[in-house]
Amino acid sequence: MPRMLLTYDPAWAGQFTRIASEIGTLTDADWQIEHIGSTAVPGMRAKPIIDLAIRIQDLQDFDAYLPALEAGGWRRGSAVRTHPVMIRETDGVRTAIAHFFVAEDWDAANQRILRDWLLAHPDDADRYSHAKCDAVAAAAHGQSTYNAAKTPAIQEIVDRARAARGLPSVPVYDK
Repeated sequence: MPRMLLTYDPAWAGQFTRIASEIGTLTDADWQIEHIGSTAVPGMRAKPIIDLAIRIQDLQDFDAYLPALEAGGWRRGSAVRTHPVMIRETDGVRTAIAHFFVAEDWDAANQRILRDWLLAHPDDADRYSHAKCDAVAAAAHGQSTYNAAKTPAIQEIVDRARAARGLPSVPVYDK
């Protein structure tokens, strides 16, 4: 079962900045790094895990810096199929997830599109927040996994956001 959702914490923005800076120091790469996920949306309840979107040139760019990231405490460990993902844990508790998107996929990355839409559409942010709470309850009762239970709401919101950008619908669940 996922950790409980917490009330939005303004400190999450500072945690993102610190983690992004650490990645920059570890790699000395010229990567664009953005805060994504629920901790990037002021007012949204979230698991206290900082999600990052990192724009890499290509997969060879990622591979070149993989040893430095691993030496800095990051590890591969996600079932995501569409892009590399690394996880950082502290004392066995997941604290950050870094999503690496190649340059050609950056503008169409669903995680970035969702974040931007939620920031601009408070009604959908509220709807998604409620879907997350319902997903925690469903997971607690063994009715679904947390991610599967919230996926329909994410899909609907991302479909609208992609349509507004002139992009086609694509499945948001990529595990």
